[in-house]
Amino acid sequence: MKQNKKLKFQLEKRIELFKLDRNNSLLKDHDLVGREQGQRSFSITGDIRVIYFFETDDIVWFVDVGSHNQVY
Repeated sequence: MKQNKKLKFQLEKRIELFKLDRNNSLLKDHDLVGREQGQRSFSITGDIRVIYFFETDDIVWFVDVGSHNQVY
């Protein structure tokens, strides 16, 4: 991420959007299945995803950030 300022900027913007409105359609937020069951994902770009889960209603853990192939 340090080497790609544009991607870092996009990540920061999407995290802000996530904090404001997790259901915003730009995020393409969805439940994961299989071995990732219990976690969720939202999109940064067409291929870059953030994997996360809720510890509580107020605490979110970001587990991974990467391309579709890297995180799934």
